[in-house]
Amino acid sequence: MSENALVVASALRRHFVSGTERLDVLTGLDLEVRAGETVAITGESGCGKSTLLGLIGGLDRPSAGTLTVDGIDVAGLGESELSAYRNRQVGFIFQFHFLLKDFTALENVLIPGMVGRESSRSLAARARRLLGEVGLGNRMNAWPLELSGGERQRVAVARALINAPPLILADEPTGNLDERNARGVEEMLFSLVERHQRTMILVTHDTALSSRAGRRLLLSGGVLQPA
Repeated sequence: MSENALVVASALRRHFVSGTERLDVLTGLDLEVRAGETVAITGESGCGKSTLLGLIGGLDRPSAGTLTVDGIDVAGLGESELSAYRNRQVGFIFQFHFLLKDFTALENVLIPGMVGRESSRSLAARARRLLGEVGLGNRMNAWPLELSGGERQRVAVARALINAPPLILADEPTGNLDERNARGVEEMLFSLVERHQRTMILVTHDTALSSRAGRRLLLSGGVLQPA
């Protein structure tokens, strides 16, 4: 294991059971991601890319194997500890923005920090700064329905960064956007990750997006290999 490894998965397995049928999705996967790396994971639909991100993000638990993030044994956390882990250690960006329609752009960005019970004054200042960085400094008080698809995804990126998590997990972050907006969000996302010195693992079918990552991996047959 590298000295500066942030994410380490060893012999990671995940299967699902439906009735008498068992589906083995991850079959002994190994992964090591160093702090500051950007890693893109590609593969066919249904191969387990989102399953892997869910395990790393603490949204699901492995069937077997070990998984540590920033020295934390993710699989061994209790439910309350998992909630704190998801709030402080990981920033999620999904294909769909999942903004709350009854909250402004600024309020949506604030929510993870409010869950973490941070000082409202410092939190609000950071949220405004992040919205400025994603190009929405003049749209902070807009409602989600008043924002374009690209703008909503930019709010989601700012929200993922609000608690300064060491790890960003992005699941098809441009998959719901047209080509012009996809390239704009792509440029903004990689720029922010570099500027804030975050580590990012993303899964995507978008070759232009995956080519921006420092390392590309292919998930096939339940294991990872160089793409």
